[in-house]
Amino acid sequence: MTRKNQFWKGLLLGAIAGGALSLLDKDTRETMKENVKKTSGKIGYIIRHPDEVTETVRGTAAKLKSTFETVSDDISFITEKVEELRELTPQVTEILKETKETFIENDEDEILDKVLGKGEINHK
Repeated sequence: MTRKNQFWKGLLLGAIAGGALSLLDKDTRETMKENVKKTSGKIGYIIRHPDEVTETVRGTAAKLKSTFETVSDDISFITEKVEELRELTPQVTEILKETKETFIENDEDEILDKVLGKGEINHK
């Protein structure tokens, strides 16, 4: 267990040392200075206006919940339609087979004439 503690301690010290070395670069220092100012300003605002921040978080959570429910409903609807298609496909296949057999058994021209209202079907 001591080794595990030393690992995390060494990792933390290495991160601190790396961060300190990176601050030797002037551009990095300036960028960090700006970021610290922005972050401290935001933290100060949160401390001064906790109710507003809480309401914003609640509003965002409500929007996320609503979006999740909508997506969930959409997925359920799509799943239901896919199941309906699975059930319908064998019926459509059977109808197509019967239609094909009818065309094969009878003269196609006669059937088309009948469908178009030009005559009667003569069965062979």
